[in-house]
Amino acid sequence: VVSTQSTGSSGINAEYGKQWYQRRVRGRFVKWPKYVRLQRQKKTLFQRLKVPPSVNQFTMTLDKSTATSLFKLMRKYKPETAAEKKERLRSMAEAEKTESGKKPVVVKYGLNHVTGLIEKKKAQLVVIAHDVDPIELVVWLPALCRKMNVPYCIVKGKARLGQLVHKKTAAAVCLTAVKPEDKNALNNLISTVKTNYNDRFDEIRKTWGGGN
Repeated sequence: VVSTQSTGSSGINAEYGKQWYQRRVRGRFVKWPKYVRLQRQKKTLFQRLKVPPSVNQFTMTLDKSTATSLFKLMRKYKPETAAEKKERLRSMAEAEKTESGKKPVVVKYGLNHVTGLIEKKKAQLVVIAHDVDPIELVVWLPALCRKMNVPYCIVKGKARLGQLVHKKTAAAVCLTAVKPEDKNALNNLISTVKTNYNDRFDEIRKTWGGGN
């Protein structure tokens, strides 16, 4: 008896008496962690159920090119870390100086702080994360921005916003001022954001989602 053997590039052994191994997708048989199951169930519910406009607006995120320009600008205004602040205060103490002068221009964060700046109309541009959980924390923020005539936008990733302020996540951040050399870049972003969000508010608040 002559045994023939054919092994292709896939490395399958087809010799007589050998069994062909069929590769199977085993993803459906894996017991995924609870947080993964919840994420997938939530995604399915959002696709099948009708999503009210106030929640659906958080799926309308800023386009990639504009978001890249926005984060590039905001990285220039990262607040100092705890280690940097400690080092600055130590050097000031050694030089026997007291802290004085203008406050540094940095990104403001913290939901209560950002809300206060919006209400006082000090915020020039507000950035909200699209994946805040529970969504009730920020669902009212776009309406407040529009009422106070403050430009706002929604971007992907609370973790991405958190990196700007040295935290794990951040629900919302804002800029209150920039250096003179960045004024033009900020004005361009504000005009784009106003066109996509503030000026379309009436359309956005009537657009339902889900129900596929």
